[in-house]
This record gives sequence, C-alpha cells and structure tokens, in this order.
Amino acid sequence: MKKSLLLIVLAVCAMAFSAQAANKKNVKQTNPFLTAYTTKYAIPPFDQIKYEHYMPALKAGIEQQNKEIAAIVANPEKPTFENTVLALDNSGEILTKVSYVFMALVESDNTPEMQAIAEEFMPQLTAQNDEKYMNEGLFARIKAVHDNADAMGLTMAQKRLTDKFYKNMVRNGALLNAEQKAELKEINRKQAAISLTFTNNVMKEIAGNVIWVDNASRLGGISKTTIDGAAKLAADKGQAGKWAFTATSSTRLDVLGNADDRDLRREMYETYTSTASRGNEYDNSANINQLIKLRQRKAQLLGFETFADYAVDPVMAHKVEAAEALLMQIWTPAIAKVEEEVADMQAYVDAHGGNFKIAPYDYYYYATKVKEQKYDFNEEAVRPYFELNSVVKNGIFYAANKLYGLTFTEIKDAPKYNPEVTVYDVKDAEGKHLAVFMTDYFPRPTKAQGAWMSEMGSEYNYNGKSERPIIYNVCSFNPPTADTPSLLSIDQVETLFHEFGHALHGMLTRAPFSGIAGTSVDRDLVELPSQINEHWAWVPEVLKNYARHYKTGEVIPQDLVDKIDATAKFNQGFVTTELVGAALLDIEWHKLNWCGDVDVKKFERSVARRLNMPKEIQFRYRSPYFKHIFDNDQYSCGYYTYLWAQVLEADGWERFKTEGFFNKTVADDFRKFILEAGDTEDPMVLYKKFRGQEPNADALLRNRGLK
Repeated sequence: MKKSLLLIVLAVCAMAFSAQAANKKNVKQTNPFLTAYTTKYAIPPFDQIKYEHYMPALKAGIEQQNKEIAAIVANPEKPTFENTVLALDNSGEILTKVSYVFMALVESDNTPEMQAIAEEFMPQLTAQNDEKYMNEGLFARIKAVHDNADAMGLTMAQKRLTDKFYKNMVRNGALLNAEQKAELKEINRKQAAISLTFTNNVMKEIAGNVIWVDNASRLGGISKTTIDGAAKLAADKGQAGKWAFTATSSTRLDVLGNADDRDLRREMYETYTSTASRGNEYDNSANINQLIKLRQRKAQLLGFETFADYAVDPVMAHKVEAAEALLMQIWTPAIAKVEEEVADMQAYVDAHGGNFKIAPYDYYYYATKVKEQKYDFNEEAVRPYFELNSVVKNGIFYAANKLYGLTFTEIKDAPKYNPEVTVYDVKDAEGKHLAVFMTDYFPRPTKAQGAWMSEMGSEYNYNGKSERPIIYNVCSFNPPTADTPSLLSIDQVETLFHEFGHALHGMLTRAPFSGIAGTSVDRDLVELPSQINEHWAWVPEVLKNYARHYKTGEVIPQDLVDKIDATAKFNQGFVTTELVGAALLDIEWHKLNWCGDVDVKKFERSVARRLNMPKEIQFRYRSPYFKHIFDNDQYSCGYYTYLWAQVLEADGWERFKTEGFFNKTVADDFRKFILEAGDTEDPMVLYKKFRGQEPNADALLRNRGLK
C-alpha cells in the first residue's frame, strides 16, 4: 500500500524507544511490522517477528491511522469518494500488517505468550475500531458521499464501498450521542475481553481433558492412525505403553464412529459435550450470560428490539423470521428422517444381542454399522486412498487448474509461522502471480479446533500499485505417524475441499477496493464458494486423479466409488438435524430481550423441547463451546447462513451438473460473478447473474435425500 513516507518515519521513530524497552535482552532490533516487508510477495517475515514486536506495532499502527483519519476530516476540500471513502479504505497500513499476523497466530499458534499479548492487544484493537467508526467528523464526510453518490456519478463498486462504510458506522454507533457512544465503547471492550476468555477456555478444556486407556482390548475398531497418535500423546505425557485420547475433531469422530467399546464411546462423547461446562475455572456459562446481556444492550442502543434483529438486518435474510422460515423448511423433513435412521440402528442393535436403546453416543457407531450392512461399505476401506498430499496436489489443485487455469508451486524457502506450514506461489493461466497460499493441516495443543480460511494480505489496487492476497487454510487432520502418512476420512476430504473453496474466493478476487474484495461479502453468500467446491471432491475425473492407495498407487476401485455414491445421502437426517438445530439454538439465544441470568443447560433443553429435537441427537455445538457465535460477533445469530448458503450451493450446482462439471462457460461465469466479484454488487444480483434464476430449497432437500 502506498502511504505517506513521513507518517511511516514518524511512527517508526516514535516507537523506537518502546520497541527497545520491550526487548528483554536489550538487543537493538528493527520491528518488522514498522518497515516494508522485503520478502518475496511481501510474506510476513515470521522468523524475524518476536513477541515483543506486537504491542509497539499495534500502538504505532493506531497512531498512524489516527493521523490519517484526522487528515481526512481536516481536508478543506468537498468530500469525494477518493479523498474520503477510498482514503479511509487505504488507511492503517501498519495496523493492518500487525493485525493480520496476530489474528492468524492467536488461533493457529496460541502459545501462553500469545495469550498474554492478546489480553492487551484485543481491547486496544477494539477501542481503535470504536474510535474510527464513531468519529463524528469522519462520519459526516462519509455521509456526504453516501447521500450524493448518484450526483457524483459513482460506479457500482464505489457505491458498495461507500454504503458499507456508512452502514458499518451507523451500526457501530455513529448516530449515538456522546453518552451512548461511551456506553457502546465499554460494551465492545467488555465483549472483546470475554470472547477471548471464552475461546481460551475451550482450547484449554479440549487439550487438558484426556481419556486414558491402558488395555489394548478397548481399542477395537479405531483406526491405526488414531491409535498411533494416542500412543504418542501418552508417551509425550510420560505414560508410554498407554493411550491418551483428547476430543480433537479427528480423534473424537474416529472413536465415536468406530470404537467397539461402548464405554469408551460414552467417555469420549461426555468429555466433548461437557467442554467448558464442568463448573471449573474454564466453565463458559457465566461468559455466555455476560455476552448475551452485552449484545442485548448493544442492540437496544442501536434501535433494535433484540440482537437477532440487529444481526440479521444487513444481510440477505433481513428479518429473523425469514431465517427461521428457511431453517424450518429443512428441520421438519430432517427430524422425520432421523426417526427412520434411529429405527434402522435400533433394529441392528436388537439383532446383535444389544440390550439397550440407542443413545446419542451410539449414533455415529451404529450409523456406521447400518451403512456397512446396507451397502457392504466400511469407510476405513477408503481411507488408504485419501492420502493428504495426494488430495491436495492431485485433488484441490487439479480441479482448480481444470476450472480456472491455476498452478501451485511450493516456495520452499518462504517464511513460515510454524514448521508444519507449506507455502505455495499461485499463478494464473498466463503464468502471472495471482496469490500466495499457505496450508496448516495438523492439530497442535496451541491450535484452535476446527477448520478455517483467512488472509495475511488482501488484494490492493491504488494509484497504479497492485498487490495480490496472501491466503491460508487451517485444519486439524490426523498427522502422519512413523509408518503411515496422513490419511483422511470422507468427511475430512470434504472439509479440505470446503476450506479451499474459501481460499479460491480470496485468491481469485478482482474487486477494485480492499474493503469489498475477496470474502468481504455478506455472511449469506460467503459460504457459497466453499460449499459448492466440496462437490468436486466426488466428480469422477477428480476423484480418480487423487484417490490412489498410499502404498501401491492403485486408483480407487470402481466398486468403492459406487459405494461412496450410494451412501452420499446416508445419515443425512442426523447431519442436517445437528446443523439446523445449532442454527436455531443460535437464533434463540439472540432473540432474548431480558437481562436476567440464564441457566445454560436448562435453556438448551427448553429449545430442544420446543423443536421436538430427537433425544438421540445433541446440538452440533453445545453453547459453552459454540465458538462460532461466542468468540466474536461475525457469526452471532448468523450460523443459519451455512444453511442459507447451502440452498444457494445446491441450486447453483445444478447448473454444473446440467451443463458439465468442467464446462468453461459455467466455470468462467462462476469465477466472474462469484469468486472474483467480491461485494461489488448486491449478492442476490450476482447469484442470479451466475445461475439465471433465484434459488429455492428443493435442490438442497433432494441432495440430502429429504425430499
């Protein structure tokens, strides 16, 4: 980004003493965040970045952005898009640089040192955002451009960026009086601190609660990869000869789905579903109550009855009722399907001498057994064909090349924030640099659970200078062992393609301004590229290219492919009910409009009763570890958007199915109107330009075997 050299020099000089004081060894060292990166493609120089660099850089970045905003406000010229909106969009270079790296590492390498920094970093970053969005002079200039956009002849993209800043400022308190602004700032400060505690509690609980096994006879059915990992973890904890299981996603799902020992499955299920709700120091019940109360008050300050109304207002659904109506269209057939699935499982249990009723911790296991019985299919039979490196290079990269002409070349000497990271140079069909792509695929005690995509540098076009994005994917797959590479399950293959769909959205963006580039789109649309990309995992040409036995190189046999296809709709009642139930729970939390304390467990039970939720199923995420909705506001009362986007995805995939999986016209349209466009137009307009029609839920219900 092109910034004033004077501002940068002043910022560097101002922070020199602080940076030196922070260095405990008193060794003079330039703060990497305060100078231009000299690395290839401006990849952050992780080998030079030290813990003591974050806070001085944050303070320098805040000072720099405040001066830039002051210059915008003091500009004697009439407000224009260029001198006001674009200037704001391009402000805060230092702040952006340090925030990108910090936000990446606080979730993917959250050491005790990073946790300590976060306690100081996050409140100051939140306070800076408040200062920016509540600045009266800045808002007056933004409003002037917003109100006169047509008279100024702004392009659609310029209008979208202007409108985004205007609405964000209104939603962040620009129209409040001084007393109300002060209250909102305090709410935001408290929220940031509580959300950080919430996330840390979840990470510590999952890493710290170990299920110990000291008898090999209890390990029947579990994959060798998971057993080897449990043995290694036990040895690392000084208990060689035993097995230590934690509730990380890959381990949990393997144990619940395959362990023959019912007590072990129960222990795993209870360990996971009790995360951060055991009444100890990591219990998140009080944090949830505080967050809900703060969000209620925030919504009321901004003129909304509930936080749910506030959250849904700016996106495609617009009304809470519209989101609920969509979910209920899916919920009713889903729970009806669950009844059929449970009946099949209970019949299996009864036929095999089981003297018990199906419980929630039995669902995964007996669904697997019924699948084997109905389709003569055991998922472990396909895992050897899903070796991680092959799925990456011959799967996601292969499909991206066929669809969009992309190539991926590893940059072996690139800076990395962790040795397990792999960095790629992404080029377009003409051989021009398009993006940097980083992958981080294995679990660590310092890494948050789940899978996600984000960026360490966004697309940038200004004054003839262009920068391409730096995108990364983080997952938690089974790590390789001494004699076995990382082998993925069917679900993990889909997760890999899903997150890579987000990455494509970030890498291919061609939006003209950072604030509307890449994944900076409505939540309702942001999951469309990721979910539609999952489909290419099972397109025959792609599947046969990556699914090769890790020992023999044999292409996956057709009979296994047929079984994967035949079982694609299997157990969708359970999968859909879990997901929709979590989305409805999220909405119910944020529809609360009173300020009393809520018993979290009782509240969840009451929601389940009202929904007539099958007793054999739990919410996909119980509230105390529902990070999507409680570690920040991004998906608060927004988890439903996964389902909203799935309606778009299922409907949109119909075009690929009809016209050809690798039809160039279809791929080009999807690239132009979805992957490249960012937020340059209304998302439904962009979707209809690609699809040619508005979406409906029928395709989703058909895909899931619910209609």
